[in-house]
This record gives sequence, structure tokens and C-alpha cells, in this order.
Amino acid sequence: MTQSSQAQAMMLLTVSLGKSGNADDRPLSAREWSRLAAWLNERGMEPSDLLKGGLKSTLSGWMDRSVTLSRLDHLIGRGGMLGLAIERWRRAGIWVIARPEPEYPERVKRRLQQASPPILFGCGNKALLDRGGLAVVGSRNASREDLEFAENFGSAAAQQGFSIVSGGARGVDERAMLGALGNDGTAIGVLADSLLRAGTSERFRKHLLAGDLVLVTPFNPEAGFNVGNAMSRNRCIYCLAETAIVISSTPDRGGTWNGALEDLKAAWVPLWVKRTENESSGNPELVRRGGRWLPDDLSSLMCLMNASTDESDVDQPGLPLFEAPQRDAVR
Repeated sequence: MTQSSQAQAMMLLTVSLGKSGNADDRPLSAREWSRLAAWLNERGMEPSDLLKGGLKSTLSGWMDRSVTLSRLDHLIGRGGMLGLAIERWRRAGIWVIARPEPEYPERVKRRLQQASPPILFGCGNKALLDRGGLAVVGSRNASREDLEFAENFGSAAAQQGFSIVSGGARGVDERAMLGALGNDGTAIGVLADSLLRAGTSERFRKHLLAGDLVLVTPFNPEAGFNVGNAMSRNRCIYCLAETAIVISSTPDRGGTWNGALEDLKAAWVPLWVKRTENESSGNPELVRRGGRWLPDDLSSLMCLMNASTDESDVDQPGLPLFEAPQRDAVR
């Protein structure tokens, strides 16, 4: 696992490396990082300049209510901790992509803009991140019927040449992914926690080695489960895909419900919803709020793509992507 000095600086500033002593020591959020990156960019600097010492001089003129110099100094000072962590991750085959790097998935950057994760950790075939596919989401505690549907849907997607994008969690997510992988298909798993453990698990390892699967997370590969992280990673699932399918949801609670509402509001991709007779399901309400019923005939999944959101509507000219400046272009 090797990375540029720019990626190292971004990891130091944005990745949790353990419990913070207080709120002022917490890593920068995606939006906080974007503010700092934009400021650096405007001055012809890049993140690696923060590693050269003299932070106060480098950031002369920087003023931000939450991103203080003392907070940045603490985060930059975690180099030893990061070095030890990187060695553990490297031995497990984990790689890292920083937002300014060309391998960072373009769909995520274009759709999420400043909210796109500064760092993505992963293992497996990173080329799959730009393939797109069908996002399949649902409850961890779905009914047997819904779990079977998810697996069969994943299988059908694989047979028709589509990749499955999901959260890798127990239940609908895992069954859809394994349905695709079990039929010579491909899958992208966007994890909220425990990438290090998942990457070495028996259920995924052979697919990772075969190049049919990539597991990715915007969080520390050793992070445990956190509700906030689970909610946050949902947007990556939608933004890596071309269309999305909700198999099962619970109204007014849970990651599936909140992620679907966020997609409907942002219009990243079309949202299809599986029909159900379960009166306690949130699926009918998702349709009332703008989702579409999943067609009964799925012999050609291309019909789900034909209704794709026009991505030209998603682009927002004038919003910078906050990439590293081209030094020779600075005047």
C-alpha cells in the first residue's frame, strides 16, 4: 500500500485513527476538508504542503470557525499512528484512493461535489468502481421472500451483464451481491465498517482474488459499526450506480429508508421499489414520495436504465471539485 504525500496529508486530516480526546481533535468532515482544499487551491498549494512544517506560516490568513489551526496541528501530528495503520492495511491488501487522484470514481465526485469522501479505502478490483451498475438496498432483517428476491435479482443482473452495487451488510445487501457473484457477475460493496475483516472473510475472499468484487469504504478500514457512518455511506452506494432498487424498507427509520429519501431529494439516480403486500413496509410510501414501482417483468433490466436521471441535471457548474492545483498553471 503506497500513496502520495498528498494522500498521506488527506488521510491525516480526514480519517479517524482512534477515539479523539475531544471534539476539537476530530478529523475533518468532507465539507470541512473541501473548504480547506479550496483555500489551498486558490493559493497554489496542495495538501502535501501542510506536511513540510511551519503550519502557522503555511496557513497564514486561514480563518475558519471549526477548522482551527490547533485542530489541524493535532491531526497532522498523527504521522506515527498513521504509519503503523498503513502497514497493517498494506499486509491485508488494502489500497487507498484520494479524491484528487484519477482512479477516484468520477460518478461520486460529480454527484456529491463537496460532500464526496476525501479518501476511499478498498480491496479488490478498483476498476469496477467506474463500471456503474444496479444499486440494491434493503433491510438486514428482511423476510425470506425478499432475501430470495434479492439473490435472484443479483443473479439476473449478472446474467444480463450488470454489476450489483450494495452495502455488503447481512440481509438484502449481501444476498444481492452473492447472487451476482455466484453467477459469474461482478459487485461493488460499499461498507460502513470493518473493511479489514470483510476483505479477509471466506465469503468474499475468492471473489476479491478473482477480480469480480471490490469492497470500498470512506472510513478507517478497522472502524466498528457506527450509525452515522452507515447513513453516510448510503450516498456512495447510490452515487456509484446508474439506478437503484429498494427491496424492503421500514417507514421513518433505518438506513434503507433514509438513504432512499436522500436519493429522491438529490435525484442522483432513479429509485425503483419492489412491490409488497406487507402492510408495515415503507415501500408504498417511498413510491408516494417519488419512487417508481419495480416492473414485474425483469427479463430485460435495461428498462431500469432507460429511465436514468439526466446527469447533466446533476452537474452544477460553478461548484469546484477542489482538486490539487496544477502548479505550472498558477500565475
